[in-house]
Amino acid sequence: MAHSTRYAHPFLPTTRADMQARGWEQCDIIIVTGDAYVDHPAFGPVLIARFLEGRGFKVGLLPQPDWHSAEPFKALGPPRLFFGVAAGNLDSMLNRLTAQKKNRSEDQYSPGGQTNCRPDRATIVYAQRCREAYPDVPIILGGIEASLRRIAHFDYWSEKVRRSILFDAKADLLVFGMGERPIMEVADRMRQGERIQDIRDVRGTAYTINDEEMRALEADPARRAADRKTVVLPSYEQVIEDKHAFAVMSRDFQMETNPGNARPLAQRHGNRAIYMNSPALPLEDGVGTAGAEGKSVAMDELYDLPFNRVPHPMYRERIPAYETVKHSIVLMRGCFGGCTFCSITEHEGRVIQSRSAESVLREVRALRRMGDFRGTITDLGGPTANMYKLKCKSEDIEKRCRKLSCVHPGVCENLQTDHGPLISLMQDVRKEDGVKHVFIASGVRYDLAERSPEYVKELAAHHVGGQLSVAPEHVSPRVLEKMKKPGIESFERFQQMFACASEEAGKEQYDIPYFISGHPGSTLEDMVELALWLKQNGKRPRQVQDFIPTPMAMATAMYFTGLDPLKMEPVYTAQGLREKRLQKALLLYWNPEQWPLAREALKLAGREDLIGRGPHALVPPESPGEAARRQRTERDTGAGASAPRHEAAPRLGPHGTARPRARRPGGPRAR
Repeated sequence: MAHSTRYAHPFLPTTRADMQARGWEQCDIIIVTGDAYVDHPAFGPVLIARFLEGRGFKVGLLPQPDWHSAEPFKALGPPRLFFGVAAGNLDSMLNRLTAQKKNRSEDQYSPGGQTNCRPDRATIVYAQRCREAYPDVPIILGGIEASLRRIAHFDYWSEKVRRSILFDAKADLLVFGMGERPIMEVADRMRQGERIQDIRDVRGTAYTINDEEMRALEADPARRAADRKTVVLPSYEQVIEDKHAFAVMSRDFQMETNPGNARPLAQRHGNRAIYMNSPALPLEDGVGTAGAEGKSVAMDELYDLPFNRVPHPMYRERIPAYETVKHSIVLMRGCFGGCTFCSITEHEGRVIQSRSAESVLREVRALRRMGDFRGTITDLGGPTANMYKLKCKSEDIEKRCRKLSCVHPGVCENLQTDHGPLISLMQDVRKEDGVKHVFIASGVRYDLAERSPEYVKELAAHHVGGQLSVAPEHVSPRVLEKMKKPGIESFERFQQMFACASEEAGKEQYDIPYFISGHPGSTLEDMVELALWLKQNGKRPRQVQDFIPTPMAMATAMYFTGLDPLKMEPVYTAQGLREKRLQKALLLYWNPEQWPLAREALKLAGREDLIGRGPHALVPPESPGEAARRQRTERDTGAGASAPRHEAAPRLGPHGTARPRARRPGGPRAR
């Protein structure tokens, strides 16, 4: 490989020439990914590929292959063991479309940010092309798209319930969650000659079973799992027809996510079914132990793999996602927050898995050797900035616990919240030669941070570049309960602590709160309450997350069914893109471009008293210029008095038919 001499480590083969340079006739495994090839541990499919390479497999990579024919999938020839297929670091539909179902202007994981470098539902398309290229080669699905679509799921972009992705992709096996343990075991067993159709007992994997097997399971759920009964979920056909059944499915699924006590799951789809083994056990903290037959996997091992930490030299344009993470360091994975709108817990697990301080410092020194490193580490965190080394006080309690969150409705008495190891690591990283600044860009979990004044002082004094990201998400207690987030009082206490710590450090710094509009449970009245809180506190958020129902999230089940799966009680949800825009406009009350929508929302909420020019008002009344523009628009579009501007478009069903709009009990008529 001509480019290998310029880098510390050879890149994974992407062409036949690369294979020949290594003296390979055939790859053992070929990983197909919808992302560009960035040789960095933040890119999941590449991390898996390097991990398998480190375990002695010959691994090739096909990044963003042209999916219009099977020929590009033959570039490296057939793999000896299997194709591993992933859509990339994001669900491909979420990667392309916004909450308003409009095309995004940029693909963060493609060269130059260009769009259309991967297909919609990339996992399915790639798997089909692999099968066309080499019909007899096994196919294993992985990555977040496959992981979160492993059972029947509501797909926001098509507005319908889709079946398990295994059936559409026609794959042999699906690895869910962070896949190092299961993919290593499957690859080892296939290397020893075992057929993939006989590998049915690996934790963290799912596969299809036939009608006879499912009938036996329905008759006796204990038949398939020797140590625990299988949970039979409502069938695909049931959850399509009955939203209560969908809510039950979501609840039952969530209750089986703790690896310590999770039971296997099965779900019928017609005359076949999907069978899911219990989730994989979390990785060991730090270096771990050798374990039985050398099958242990520790966090440190992953980040000690030979990454070049740069995009493949075939690219001439920058890759936006790489620019974001290239000088950042991941400390841990997993999240025990259990926020209903977030998929981190479903994919990475609720048990925190942390690297050792030595591993982190080794990566800092590797960063120092990068030619463009100027002494600034842009982030020291992970899914959450301050869950490093936090865990349950007892392994036995943790294994038996079936709570979905360790911090809601309050911080669990069994959770150890000592920030000492994190503070010590932050100090050690700052002391490293060549390091000038170490910033924390990951979101801070403020209900945990307020328990550690020392952490807040350390954070404010050394790790904030003027602005600190925090995510209170809302202020309404009713909405926060549906989000499984702490009350706004917790955020306000943290705000005060951070302000005092910044002042003590002699720095002018600000917290930048993030909020969600259109979340299940949130009405226009709730958004008015939030807008008033923002004005009273002098906040003008420039980035507002419009709620997106992603597959498998609890909030998505609320959005689709109108039910809280945990309580089986009705939940109001903003339906239709127009209503979502109205809620978002209230958060951006200060922006003149949003005033027409904000006025409309205030009128619908019965709060016309907030339209005016006094200090109490949120938005000013319509100006003559705005009125003239509105009238011209109505004239040009043919809108008349019989069609008021505030009338929202009806929500469309799967076949384009209008659905009746619901009412929230005790509230105003839904828009």
